[in-house]
Amino acid sequence: MMTLCQSEERRATVLDGARVAEEIKREVAGEVSRLRETHGVRPGLAVVRVGDDPASAVYVGSKIRTSESLGLRSEQIALSAETKTDQLLQTIDTLNAREAVDGILVQLPLPLAIDESKVLEAIDPGKDVDGFHPLNVGNLALGRAGFVPCTPAGIYELLVREGVSLRGARACIVGRSNIVGRPLAQLLLRADATVTICHSRTTNLSEVTRTADILIAAVGRIGLIRGEHVKPGAIVIDVGMNRLTSEAGARELFGDRAAERIEVIRKRGATLIGDVHPAEVEKVAGRLTPVPGGVGPLTVAMLMKNTLLAAKRRREL
Repeated sequence: MMTLCQSEERRATVLDGARVAEEIKREVAGEVSRLRETHGVRPGLAVVRVGDDPASAVYVGSKIRTSESLGLRSEQIALSAETKTDQLLQTIDTLNAREAVDGILVQLPLPLAIDESKVLEAIDPGKDVDGFHPLNVGNLALGRAGFVPCTPAGIYELLVREGVSLRGARACIVGRSNIVGRPLAQLLLRADATVTICHSRTTNLSEVTRTADILIAAVGRIGLIRGEHVKPGAIVIDVGMNRLTSEAGARELFGDRAAERIEVIRKRGATLIGDVHPAEVEKVAGRLTPVPGGVGPLTVAMLMKNTLLAAKRRREL
Protein backbone atom coordinates (compact mmCIF):
# COMPACT_ATOMS: atom_id res chain seq x y z
CA MET A 1 0.00 0.00 0.00
CA MET A 2 1.30 3.49 -0.87
CA THR A 3 2.11 5.59 2.18
CA LEU A 4 1.08 9.24 2.52
CA CYS A 5 4.71 10.32 2.07
CA GLN A 6 5.00 8.33 -1.15
CA SER A 7 1.73 9.80 -2.42
CA GLU A 8 2.92 13.35 -1.78
CA GLU A 9 6.10 12.68 -3.74
CA ARG A 10 4.22 11.49 -6.81
CA ARG A 11 4.93 13.50 -9.97
CA ALA A 12 3.35 13.42 -13.41
CA THR A 13 5.14 11.55 -16.16
CA VAL A 14 6.84 13.89 -18.63
CA LEU A 15 5.16 14.01 -22.01
CA ASP A 16 8.31 14.52 -24.07
CA GLY A 17 7.55 16.87 -26.94
CA ALA A 18 11.23 17.31 -27.75
CA ARG A 19 11.66 13.58 -28.36
CA VAL A 20 8.60 13.40 -30.62
CA ALA A 21 9.78 16.51 -32.48
CA GLU A 22 13.10 14.80 -33.23
CA GLU A 23 11.21 11.78 -34.52
CA ILE A 24 9.17 13.97 -36.88
CA LYS A 25 12.28 15.80 -38.10
CA ARG A 26 14.04 12.52 -38.86
CA GLU A 27 11.07 11.48 -40.98
CA VAL A 28 11.08 14.82 -42.80
CA ALA A 29 14.83 14.62 -43.46
CA GLY A 30 14.42 11.14 -44.93
CA GLU A 31 11.62 12.22 -47.25
CA VAL A 32 13.49 15.38 -48.30
CA SER A 33 16.48 13.23 -49.23
CA ARG A 34 14.23 10.89 -51.23
CA LEU A 35 12.66 13.80 -53.12
CA ARG A 36 16.07 15.15 -54.09
CA GLU A 37 17.31 11.76 -55.25
CA THR A 38 14.23 10.64 -57.17
CA HIS A 39 12.74 13.92 -58.43
CA GLY A 40 15.50 16.52 -58.11
CA VAL A 41 13.27 18.53 -55.78
CA ARG A 42 14.54 20.40 -52.75
CA PRO A 43 11.66 21.93 -50.75
CA GLY A 44 12.14 25.65 -50.13
CA LEU A 45 10.99 27.77 -47.19
CA ALA A 46 10.96 31.58 -47.16
CA VAL A 47 10.55 33.35 -43.81
CA VAL A 48 9.67 37.04 -43.77
CA ARG A 49 10.50 39.08 -40.68
CA VAL A 50 9.52 42.72 -40.26
CA GLY A 51 11.24 44.87 -37.64
CA ASP A 52 13.85 44.19 -35.01
CA ASP A 53 11.94 42.33 -32.30
CA PRO A 54 14.58 40.19 -30.51
CA ALA A 55 12.22 37.27 -29.84
CA SER A 56 11.16 37.15 -33.49
CA ALA A 57 14.80 37.14 -34.57
CA VAL A 58 15.49 34.15 -32.32
CA TYR A 59 12.45 32.24 -33.58
CA VAL A 60 13.26 32.90 -37.22
CA GLY A 61 16.89 31.90 -36.72
CA SER A 62 15.79 28.61 -35.19
CA LYS A 63 13.47 27.86 -38.12
CA ILE A 64 16.14 28.65 -40.69
CA ARG A 65 18.77 26.50 -38.95
CA THR A 66 16.37 23.60 -38.56
CA SER A 67 15.28 23.66 -42.19
CA GLU A 68 18.86 23.65 -43.42
CA SER A 69 19.78 20.79 -41.07
CA LEU A 70 16.99 18.67 -42.57
CA GLY A 71 18.02 19.35 -46.15
CA LEU A 72 15.42 21.97 -47.03
CA ARG A 73 16.43 25.19 -48.77
CA SER A 74 15.62 28.24 -46.70
CA GLU A 75 15.92 31.99 -46.87
CA GLN A 76 15.11 34.89 -44.60
CA ILE A 77 13.74 38.19 -45.87
CA ALA A 78 14.35 40.84 -43.21
CA LEU A 79 12.43 44.09 -43.66
CA SER A 80 12.68 47.27 -41.60
CA ALA A 81 10.16 48.22 -38.93
CA GLU A 82 9.09 51.13 -41.18
CA THR A 83 7.83 48.73 -43.86
CA LYS A 84 4.30 49.56 -45.03
CA THR A 85 1.53 47.06 -45.70
CA ASP A 86 1.74 47.55 -49.48
CA GLN A 87 5.49 46.95 -49.45
CA LEU A 88 5.07 43.72 -47.53
CA LEU A 89 2.33 42.63 -49.90
CA GLN A 90 4.68 43.18 -52.84
CA THR A 91 7.27 40.95 -51.15
CA ILE A 92 4.66 38.24 -50.69
CA ASP A 93 3.54 38.52 -54.32
CA THR A 94 7.14 37.95 -55.40
CA LEU A 95 7.45 34.87 -53.19
CA ASN A 96 4.09 33.53 -54.41
CA ALA A 97 5.42 33.66 -57.98
CA ARG A 98 8.79 32.02 -57.29
CA GLU A 99 8.83 28.34 -58.25
CA ALA A 100 11.67 27.53 -55.84
CA VAL A 101 9.62 28.71 -52.85
CA ASP A 102 7.24 26.06 -51.57
CA GLY A 103 6.43 27.51 -48.17
CA ILE A 104 5.97 31.12 -47.04
CA LEU A 105 5.90 32.14 -43.40
CA VAL A 106 5.45 35.71 -42.16
CA GLN A 107 6.74 35.90 -38.61
CA LEU A 108 4.15 37.28 -36.20
CA PRO A 109 3.53 39.63 -34.53
CA LEU A 110 3.86 42.33 -37.16
CA PRO A 111 4.32 46.05 -36.40
CA LEU A 112 0.99 47.67 -35.49
CA ALA A 113 1.00 49.81 -38.63
CA ILE A 114 0.75 46.71 -40.86
CA ASP A 115 -2.62 45.16 -41.67
CA GLU A 116 -2.03 41.58 -40.54
CA SER A 117 -5.24 40.23 -42.10
CA LYS A 118 -4.34 41.54 -45.55
CA VAL A 119 -0.88 40.05 -45.26
CA LEU A 120 -2.06 36.58 -44.26
CA GLU A 121 -4.74 36.58 -46.96
CA ALA A 122 -2.16 37.53 -49.62
CA ILE A 123 -0.11 34.35 -49.16
CA ASP A 124 -0.80 31.65 -51.75
CA PRO A 125 -2.90 29.06 -49.79
CA GLY A 126 -0.77 26.33 -51.35
CA LYS A 127 2.34 27.90 -49.80
CA ASP A 128 0.72 28.89 -46.51
CA VAL A 129 2.72 26.57 -44.26
CA ASP A 130 1.57 28.44 -41.15
CA GLY A 131 -2.03 27.46 -41.94
CA PHE A 132 -3.47 30.94 -41.28
CA HIS A 133 -4.98 31.71 -44.69
CA PRO A 134 -8.82 31.76 -44.53
CA LEU A 135 -9.00 29.00 -47.13
CA ASN A 136 -6.87 26.68 -44.99
CA VAL A 137 -8.85 27.66 -41.87
CA GLY A 138 -12.05 26.75 -43.70
CA ASN A 139 -10.64 23.48 -44.99
CA LEU A 140 -9.73 22.47 -41.46
CA ALA A 141 -13.22 23.27 -40.21
CA LEU A 142 -14.76 21.24 -43.04
CA GLY A 143 -12.38 18.30 -42.62
CA ARG A 144 -10.77 18.85 -46.01
CA ALA A 145 -7.11 18.69 -46.98
CA GLY A 146 -5.12 21.83 -46.25
CA PHE A 147 -2.44 23.20 -43.98
CA VAL A 148 -2.98 23.08 -40.22
CA PRO A 149 -1.30 25.68 -37.94
CA CYS A 150 1.93 24.22 -36.63
CA THR A 151 1.37 24.36 -32.87
CA PRO A 152 -2.00 22.55 -32.80
CA ALA A 153 -0.75 20.12 -35.43
CA GLY A 154 2.25 19.37 -33.21
CA ILE A 155 0.08 18.84 -30.14
CA TYR A 156 -2.12 16.44 -32.09
CA GLU A 157 0.94 14.51 -33.32
CA LEU A 158 2.26 14.31 -29.75
CA LEU A 159 -0.99 12.85 -28.43
CA VAL A 160 -1.31 10.32 -31.26
CA ARG A 161 2.33 9.20 -31.19
CA GLU A 162 2.25 8.84 -27.40
CA GLY A 163 -0.70 6.48 -27.70
CA VAL A 164 -3.32 8.76 -26.16
CA SER A 165 -6.82 7.54 -26.97
CA LEU A 166 -8.79 10.51 -28.32
CA ARG A 167 -12.03 8.82 -29.34
CA GLY A 168 -14.62 9.64 -26.71
CA ALA A 169 -12.13 11.48 -24.51
CA ARG A 170 -13.14 14.74 -22.87
CA ALA A 171 -10.77 17.48 -23.95
CA CYS A 172 -10.75 21.02 -22.57
CA ILE A 173 -8.82 23.83 -24.23
CA VAL A 174 -8.24 26.98 -22.20
CA GLY A 175 -7.74 29.64 -24.86
CA ARG A 176 -9.66 30.44 -28.04
CA SER A 177 -7.00 31.98 -30.29
CA ASN A 178 -6.97 31.41 -34.03
CA ILE A 179 -3.39 30.19 -33.71
CA VAL A 180 -3.92 27.39 -31.16
CA GLY A 181 -7.29 27.02 -29.44
CA ARG A 182 -9.73 27.03 -32.34
CA PRO A 183 -7.73 24.89 -34.81
CA LEU A 184 -6.81 22.40 -32.08
CA ALA A 185 -10.49 22.04 -31.23
CA GLN A 186 -11.17 21.13 -34.86
CA LEU A 187 -8.41 18.51 -34.89
CA LEU A 188 -9.65 16.90 -31.68
CA LEU A 189 -13.25 16.91 -32.90
CA ARG A 190 -12.10 15.21 -36.08
CA ALA A 191 -10.60 12.47 -33.85
CA ASP A 192 -13.97 12.02 -32.08
CA ALA A 193 -13.02 13.73 -28.84
CA THR A 194 -15.63 15.73 -26.95
CA VAL A 195 -14.21 19.25 -26.86
CA THR A 196 -14.87 22.24 -24.60
CA ILE A 197 -13.22 25.62 -25.16
CA CYS A 198 -12.78 27.93 -22.18
CA HIS A 199 -11.70 31.56 -22.20
CA SER A 200 -11.50 34.75 -20.14
CA ARG A 201 -15.28 34.92 -19.76
CA THR A 202 -15.72 31.33 -18.61
CA THR A 203 -17.29 31.19 -15.15
CA ASN A 204 -16.16 28.63 -12.57
CA LEU A 205 -13.20 27.63 -14.74
CA SER A 206 -11.96 24.87 -12.45
CA GLU A 207 -15.35 23.14 -12.50
CA VAL A 208 -15.10 22.87 -16.28
CA THR A 209 -11.43 21.94 -16.55
CA ARG A 210 -11.69 19.21 -13.89
CA THR A 211 -13.96 17.22 -16.20
CA ALA A 212 -11.21 16.92 -18.83
CA ASP A 213 -9.21 13.81 -19.57
CA ILE A 214 -6.98 16.04 -21.72
CA LEU A 215 -6.42 19.64 -20.62
CA ILE A 216 -4.64 22.13 -22.89
CA ALA A 217 -3.55 25.51 -21.50
CA ALA A 218 -2.97 28.15 -24.18
CA VAL A 219 -3.68 31.61 -22.80
CA GLY A 220 -0.28 33.20 -22.12
CA ARG A 221 -0.74 33.69 -18.38
CA ILE A 222 1.90 32.41 -15.97
CA GLY A 223 0.66 29.63 -13.69
CA LEU A 224 -3.03 30.09 -14.50
CA ILE A 225 -3.76 26.36 -14.38
CA ARG A 226 -3.28 25.12 -10.82
CA GLY A 227 -3.80 21.80 -9.13
CA GLU A 228 -7.46 22.57 -8.49
CA HIS A 229 -8.09 22.83 -12.24
CA VAL A 230 -6.86 19.32 -13.06
CA LYS A 231 -8.67 16.02 -12.94
CA PRO A 232 -6.44 13.46 -11.17
CA GLY A 233 -4.49 11.49 -13.76
CA ALA A 234 -5.37 13.83 -16.64
CA ILE A 235 -3.02 14.61 -19.52
CA VAL A 236 -1.99 18.28 -19.38
CA ILE A 237 -0.50 20.09 -22.39
CA ASP A 238 1.14 23.41 -21.53
CA VAL A 239 1.31 25.65 -24.59
CA GLY A 240 2.36 28.79 -22.71
CA MET A 241 5.76 30.36 -23.27
CA ASN A 242 6.19 33.16 -20.75
CA ARG A 243 9.19 34.95 -19.21
CA LEU A 244 9.49 34.76 -15.43
CA THR A 245 11.91 37.28 -13.92
CA SER A 246 11.06 37.01 -10.21
CA GLU A 247 13.08 34.70 -7.96
CA ALA A 248 10.23 34.71 -5.44
CA GLY A 249 7.87 33.71 -8.23
CA ALA A 250 10.20 30.86 -9.20
CA ARG A 251 10.17 29.56 -5.62
CA GLU A 252 6.39 29.61 -5.53
CA LEU A 253 5.85 28.09 -8.97
CA PHE A 254 8.60 25.45 -9.04
CA GLY A 255 8.71 24.43 -5.38
CA ASP A 256 11.63 22.14 -4.56
CA ARG A 257 12.85 22.41 -8.16
CA ALA A 258 13.22 26.19 -8.06
CA ALA A 259 17.01 26.35 -7.57
CA GLU A 260 17.84 25.62 -11.20
CA ARG A 261 15.34 28.19 -12.46
CA ILE A 262 16.59 30.84 -10.05
CA GLU A 263 20.10 30.27 -11.37
CA VAL A 264 18.82 30.84 -14.90
CA ILE A 265 17.11 34.06 -13.82
CA ARG A 266 20.32 35.31 -12.25
CA LYS A 267 22.34 34.52 -15.37
CA ARG A 268 19.90 35.50 -18.11
CA GLY A 269 17.38 37.76 -16.38
CA ALA A 270 14.46 35.39 -16.92
CA THR A 271 13.41 31.76 -17.19
CA LEU A 272 10.70 30.25 -19.36
CA ILE A 273 7.46 29.04 -17.82
CA GLY A 274 4.13 28.03 -19.27
CA ASP A 275 0.50 28.61 -18.32
CA VAL A 276 0.57 25.73 -15.84
CA HIS A 277 1.61 25.99 -12.18
CA PRO A 278 4.20 23.18 -12.32
CA ALA A 279 4.66 22.52 -8.59
CA GLU A 280 0.92 21.97 -8.12
CA VAL A 281 -0.11 20.37 -11.41
CA GLU A 282 2.64 17.76 -11.53
CA LYS A 283 1.24 16.30 -8.29
CA VAL A 284 -2.22 15.82 -9.83
CA ALA A 285 -1.77 15.20 -13.56
CA GLY A 286 -0.91 11.82 -15.02
CA ARG A 287 1.22 13.22 -17.85
CA LEU A 288 2.48 16.76 -18.37
CA THR A 289 4.48 18.57 -21.04
CA PRO A 290 7.47 20.55 -19.75
CA VAL A 291 8.32 24.17 -20.55
CA PRO A 292 10.68 24.46 -22.30
CA GLY A 293 11.00 21.19 -24.22
CA GLY A 294 7.34 20.37 -24.68
CA VAL A 295 5.21 22.06 -27.32
CA GLY A 296 7.85 24.49 -28.66
CA PRO A 297 10.01 21.94 -30.50
CA LEU A 298 6.89 20.37 -32.00
CA THR A 299 5.87 23.68 -33.58
CA VAL A 300 9.15 23.96 -35.49
CA ALA A 301 9.04 20.27 -36.50
CA MET A 302 5.54 20.66 -37.94
CA LEU A 303 6.61 23.73 -39.91
CA MET A 304 9.23 21.54 -41.59
CA LYS A 305 6.62 18.85 -42.24
CA ASN A 306 4.20 21.40 -43.74
CA THR A 307 6.93 22.75 -46.03
CA LEU A 308 7.68 19.24 -47.25
CA LEU A 309 3.96 18.64 -47.80
CA ALA A 310 3.66 21.90 -49.75
CA ALA A 311 6.49 20.86 -52.08
CA LYS A 312 4.88 17.49 -52.74
CA ARG A 313 1.38 18.90 -53.31
CA ARG A 314 2.57 21.60 -55.68
CA ARG A 315 4.26 18.96 -57.84
CA GLU A 316 1.62 16.26 -57.25
CA LEU A 317 4.25 13.89 -55.86
